[in-house]
Order: sequence, then structure tokens, then C-alpha cells
Amino acid sequence: MSRGYHTSWTIPEEHRADPAYVEAGAAIALGQAVYDRRTALGIDQASLAERTGLSTEDIDRLEGGGAMPTLPLLRTLAKALDAALDVSIDTEEIRVSFVPHAA
Repeated sequence: MSRGYHTSWTIPEEHRADPAYVEAGAAIALGQAVYDRRTALGIDQASLAERTGLSTEDIDRLEGGGAMPTLPLLRTLAKALDAALDVSIDTEEIRVSFVPHAA
């Protein structure tokens, strides 16, 4: 079975009603998952930028949790990282996984 590359962000109870906090947590979880999958593939930010049509600055910002991509960009990232993207957001936790495609 393929190993997924994932991260999660637990939302403290006192912040669950704060949309900005939840969005920031989602961005951080996604950025870490992108970084983990990219490094597992052995590619650098420039290679991922080329695969996605983004700049290396955009990749750096994304991996650092400073950007929340659109749905079409998430699809592009999943394709570039040769994986399925799985995102789960509930009231207590945000989980982001890149699951490699079967060889």
C-alpha cells in the first residue's frame, strides 16, 4: 500500500468559531503536505514550479502557509506531485494528504 504524505492541524476550541484561524491552519497544513510530498519525490521548488506553471516564490509562499490556493490550483498541484489530494476539514481538525498514485 502506498504511503500518504499528510499533516494535520488541530483547532483549539477557543478558535473554532474564528474563520481566519481555521483558514490559516488549513494553509499551514496544506503547505506542509506539499513540502513533504515534494521532498519525498526528490524535487526542488524550481522543479515543482515548472510542473505547475507557478514561480518558485509562489511555491515557497504556498509551502510556508502564506497562500490558500484555488480549487483548480489544488488540482494542478496534485497532478504535479503525482498524487491524489485528500482534504478533511471538521470542527476540531484539518487534515491534508497527498496519496501517491499506484505505480
